[in-house]
Amino acid sequence: MSARLLKSTAVVGSATLLSRILGFIRDVVIAQAFGAGLAADAFFVAFKIPNFLRRLFAEGAFSQAFVPVLSASQVRGNLGEVQQLVNRVAGTLGLVLLVVTLIGVIGAPLLVMIFAPGFIEEQSKYELTVSLLRITFPYLLFISLTALAAGILNTYKRFGVPAITPIFLNLALIAATLWLAPQLEIPVTALAWGVFFAGLAQLLFQLPFLAHLNLLPRPRPRWKDPGVQQIFKLMLPAIVGSSVAQINLLIDTLLASFLVTGSVSWLYYSDRLVEFPLGVFGIALATVILPSLSEKHAQASSESFSRTLDWALRWVFLIGAPAAVGLVLLAGPILTTLFQYGEFSNHDVAMASRSLIAYSFGLLPFILIKVLAPGFYARQDTRTPVRIAIIAMFANMVLNAMLIFPLAHAGLALATSLSAWLNAILLFFTLKRQGIYRPQPGWLWLSLRILIATELMAISILWLMPPLVSWLNWEVMTRIAEITLLIGAAVIIYFGTLLIIGIRPRMLALT
Repeated sequence: MSARLLKSTAVVGSATLLSRILGFIRDVVIAQAFGAGLAADAFFVAFKIPNFLRRLFAEGAFSQAFVPVLSASQVRGNLGEVQQLVNRVAGTLGLVLLVVTLIGVIGAPLLVMIFAPGFIEEQSKYELTVSLLRITFPYLLFISLTALAAGILNTYKRFGVPAITPIFLNLALIAATLWLAPQLEIPVTALAWGVFFAGLAQLLFQLPFLAHLNLLPRPRPRWKDPGVQQIFKLMLPAIVGSSVAQINLLIDTLLASFLVTGSVSWLYYSDRLVEFPLGVFGIALATVILPSLSEKHAQASSESFSRTLDWALRWVFLIGAPAAVGLVLLAGPILTTLFQYGEFSNHDVAMASRSLIAYSFGLLPFILIKVLAPGFYARQDTRTPVRIAIIAMFANMVLNAMLIFPLAHAGLALATSLSAWLNAILLFFTLKRQGIYRPQPGWLWLSLRILIATELMAISILWLMPPLVSWLNWEVMTRIAEITLLIGAAVIIYFGTLLIIGIRPRMLALT
């Protein structure tokens, strides 16, 4: 069982790694072309709004509600019942999304006022953001239907196709920046069109694979279908429960719009770097265990359910702890290597480094939330994580108010990380108190060994890393070579130390 789950996680992680690498190339290209000025701020807000709603509804609430219900139908073994559920969910969801998309395009001026009120004082920035949002908002329709297709494929253990699909977004934005932008009167508009066509391409890409499973949706809106009602009933609280981190990030953007120009972009670039390990490992692991947990719940196998959670948590700490420390220590060099070209200045590197360090402090709880929340959603319990999410959201608001004045944009990032810790801790202890999760033996020794290996890795990075001023003066190939050597050495030292002090693959197996 552990080999299959780990193999599936590796498949999703590898595809996501390729997508994230292309994503970094995309961000390098965008940073060089647009820097961190007015046009970049306008696009990032126009992209963040539909992207936030996508994570809130599609990848968050919808996926967490849809997969357990679909898994229960699949366990009963009736393909006709599964096809009927898919058809009715596709029709109902598609109709809702179409209405929401029309409202979003028409109400773009109001949405910008709500999500970036600081832009109102700069009329040119506000008007540009509105025009870009009207182009990017239909992305929500396309990508949410893509999430429906991905949920079906993941339920049937076809993890690779949904994982590789995001590549189309990166390719589209790279092409838009390099070839379309120079042809337009307002170059940044090319990025908005890149988002639009990327969403359409991602949806079309997955359809042949659904047809291969004989589950290509034939939309039939049915509001009163029991399965549809169950999914939407689970979605309502899950909208908050599974996406509190995204809500917190959006609050960061809202408040950052009142800060100096560039603050939105600094938060965006630092968040992108934190999203790399979160996406490659955290989201990959969560994607794989949700169908497995849902299947075990449908089979009433509580012991296997708990062991699967325990297995996932061990891997979270094994990978998440060194990744967080590495991002903190290498914040400046990584940002310099990836983005400090063209319009992205030394000052931008310094400012983005501050928020990256603050976000990195929250990397471990960000991953933990991705793994712990499915422990509730797989059991079709969305109310418990909602209560916890609301507590974390209020904590984030209070922390934002406390930290924004002394730390500016970095204070917003730190508030998000601290509230994520609160969220993860409450999820963990609630699962444990309810008897859903029962830790397996060996946690103390595993934790001590991870701590020792992480400390040795950190010391080696500090000893080997040249000062930031050298990175700022180096040519691109020198930067790439140095950062590759540093990260490679850190990985070898960390895993080498784990092997020396007694960590073996069998110790992380799912028994």
